[in-house]
Amino acid sequence: MAAYSVVISLLQTLNQRNPELFHSLTAEALDSVRSTAEYFQNVLENSSKSRFDTEKIKSLEEKIRLAVSYAEDVVEMKISQIVKGSSWTFGILQHQDLLPLVENMDTTKKQVMEIVSHHADQVLELSRDSLIATSSTSYPMLEDDIVQGLDDDLEIIINRLKGQPRDLVVVTISGMGGIGKTTLAKKAYDQLTIRYHFDILAWVTISQEFRGRNVLLEALHCISKQKVSVNAKDYNEMDDSELADLVQKKLKGRRYLFVVDDIWSTDVWDSLRQIFPDCNNRSRVLLTTRETEVAMYANTCSPHKMRLLSLENGWRLLCDKVFGPKRDHPPELEEIGKVIVEKCQGLPLTISVIAGHLSKIARTLEGWKDVARNLSEIIASHPDECLGVLGLSYHHLPNRLKPCFLSMGDFPEDFQVETQRLIQLWIAQGFIRNFENGKTLEEVGIDYLEDLISRNLIQARKRRFNGEIKACGIHDILREFCLLEAEMTKHMHVERTRPTLPTQRHTARHFSFQTRSSSFADFSEILPTDARSIFLFPHLDQPLEPYIKLLGILPIYRHNHVIHEFFSRFDLLRVLVIFNTDVWFESFPLVITTLFHLRYLQFPFHVKIPGSISKLQNLQTLICSGHTLPREIWMMKNLRYIRLEVPSHFPGPRIGSLVTGMPHLEELSGVCYYSCTKKVLSGLPNLRSLTIHLPYNQKIIPHHQLDMFGLTKLEAFKLHGAPYLRDPIKRFGFPTSLRRLSLSRCCYFDWADITSTVMMLPNLEVLKLIHCETSSNECRLSDEWRMSDKDKFKSLKLLLLSGTNLKHWEASSVNFPNLKRLVLKKCCNLQEIPADFGEICTLESIELHDCSPTAEDSAKNIEQEQEDMGNNILKVCIIHNNNWAVEIIDLLMPSSKCRMF
Repeated sequence: MAAYSVVISLLQTLNQRNPELFHSLTAEALDSVRSTAEYFQNVLENSSKSRFDTEKIKSLEEKIRLAVSYAEDVVEMKISQIVKGSSWTFGILQHQDLLPLVENMDTTKKQVMEIVSHHADQVLELSRDSLIATSSTSYPMLEDDIVQGLDDDLEIIINRLKGQPRDLVVVTISGMGGIGKTTLAKKAYDQLTIRYHFDILAWVTISQEFRGRNVLLEALHCISKQKVSVNAKDYNEMDDSELADLVQKKLKGRRYLFVVDDIWSTDVWDSLRQIFPDCNNRSRVLLTTRETEVAMYANTCSPHKMRLLSLENGWRLLCDKVFGPKRDHPPELEEIGKVIVEKCQGLPLTISVIAGHLSKIARTLEGWKDVARNLSEIIASHPDECLGVLGLSYHHLPNRLKPCFLSMGDFPEDFQVETQRLIQLWIAQGFIRNFENGKTLEEVGIDYLEDLISRNLIQARKRRFNGEIKACGIHDILREFCLLEAEMTKHMHVERTRPTLPTQRHTARHFSFQTRSSSFADFSEILPTDARSIFLFPHLDQPLEPYIKLLGILPIYRHNHVIHEFFSRFDLLRVLVIFNTDVWFESFPLVITTLFHLRYLQFPFHVKIPGSISKLQNLQTLICSGHTLPREIWMMKNLRYIRLEVPSHFPGPRIGSLVTGMPHLEELSGVCYYSCTKKVLSGLPNLRSLTIHLPYNQKIIPHHQLDMFGLTKLEAFKLHGAPYLRDPIKRFGFPTSLRRLSLSRCCYFDWADITSTVMMLPNLEVLKLIHCETSSNECRLSDEWRMSDKDKFKSLKLLLLSGTNLKHWEASSVNFPNLKRLVLKKCCNLQEIPADFGEICTLESIELHDCSPTAEDSAKNIEQEQEDMGNNILKVCIIHNNNWAVEIIDLLMPSSKCRMF
């Protein structure tokens, strides 16, 4: 896998090369390198799909990894030297500099071709039977133990198996490895009502290796146990088509239940589907799979998705396995036991493995506390029982997805990362190369992420109303597998304890330090100079850190010579992320501006950023806390995303400068209102997301209107307002392309402006009004929102009102014809929700958080009225959060273990 990722990375490097740095002969040499790299890519993709000997694959991958890594290092190092002026020969990369790497690539190619030629039938020729392999049994041998919490799932599956449709129905169960799919299927299969309902029951397990003949023979073996049939010896004389016909004939006319367990591919399903006759007698096929795509393909109507166990059911399962069915346990172990279960995150397989370990140790409080502290190590010590099962999903991945999945190990446990940032990191690290079907790299990245989620390897932690993935994470047990696989394949090294001096430097290229306390000197000792990405997550377990930050008690880091010595070694670095640190730097480390290949930079700058940052001509993403950006920022043509953590000044280009704009910039977040002049905005023609802040100082409130009409591609706009700004909505000229609008902390707020201005945006889908209030001293402003039948938010799907002093709301279903979700938070003055909202046919949910009792009653009445009319789609959710102190802390300082950005 590491070989594949460096090949893709090299190809991306060659695609982005600057023609001005190359002679014609040099360009020819690089084209030769590119051709060889593309050959390696093809070989690696084919070998991952074949039955090629495992040791041969490892040998082949290691040869490719070493050769390609060397090639990329040479090209990028030479370019760095040229840019720095240390190897300046007419400022051009010389042909002779590349001869050794071209020769090395050619030699490796010959060696690879020789290996491939001896195994061409295995590597390059794939038959249908080799798509997935075979390990078929007539009955499930794994996951025999009863899993708590399956009663509701079992009832659903039994009802579907015994349901009314007379035609053949495929019932599917999907979910991540170890979640209990086979157990659920077995429980249904064993039910007496099911056994009496069907004439024939058959079970085949597909697993990752599929051979159609073996599955057919296994099916005939199951059927033969229940029905007098042809002598089994005769089967060996039949070809596959004859066996398929025989299975179909034996099933025809009988009501059958056929379980297809652990299927991995739609191609395999296509090859099996033909053996199931539809006799219009309520026969059923029950299919289990880790792949959501396969489940949807087999039955698009109602695939059953397995959920992780609740804490209560997880605790019952642990007790069953450790203490027996009666669950007699020492009371003092319950609290720590539930902590252990919670750390297993609801995965039955993990709970079972830990329970097996607990059953072998003394039942003491200290012993169980030790298990809670060392849960990851215990899981890792049972690779066959736990990680091996989950590893099947990873090994089935196409090579292009493997580095993206392993990159989830870059982040600590329980971490949520925004989708956009994750994909930017994939691009910066070179994991995505191809523009597929005319899609951008970002769109290809979204496809990759959705594929990994479909395979139940990455979890979608937050989704937008329209299904878009907002934030994602990974189950801790899968993360554990990530770390082991990444280390074994030399793709990535993750340090979770204070590093000790190694006997030799690591050979990986991607590094993440998730230590409790470490210094730059610690990291420097173990990092190779050709490192491509460095993530630093210091002080993850400091519980007082949020409060220290809140009080402004922050140490300042003054040892810039240490920083210079550390970063000056990494000329090939592409990604630098220093996150969640309580250290502020006294000045910007200028050495960072010499990292020419840097593409992604996140750093806790709380100082002025120097103009020399413009040397980072390859930088695509900048996330920092600098209060002022330099004018030279306009020279960084490859910048696509700028996120400023504090309100910052964004200057326009210098007068008389030849710089006309930043054509690739898509996101600008955290700039001050007065920075958004017409000149600045006109230089950002492709901006898609803009977040601005208004000053809190009444004396510097700007008076000009912010004209955004020229931002024809702007889709998202957020305003963090000021209490002194009058007519905030009227100060903006919103473009018609706007899809998401969020206004927060705006006083002197007039609800009539929402109707007259915001309503006119034809594509607006999301509207969030947070702490927007009418001033009590402004008598002309009303705390009522009155809408006539002519007022229509034609495209609005999500409306959120939070902390407003709205009292009366006059509206009807006509005003919001496409609304899907209504969210009200801390709207304590609102008397009621318009009763007619129940008539909005698209409305799916109404959520109330700490609202008035009368508003809650009105929501309940709407729900009840719709239920009485047979509408069970609309759901009302009422939440009370009395812990206001925690809520305020969370609002000001989100937990580092829950969010990345």
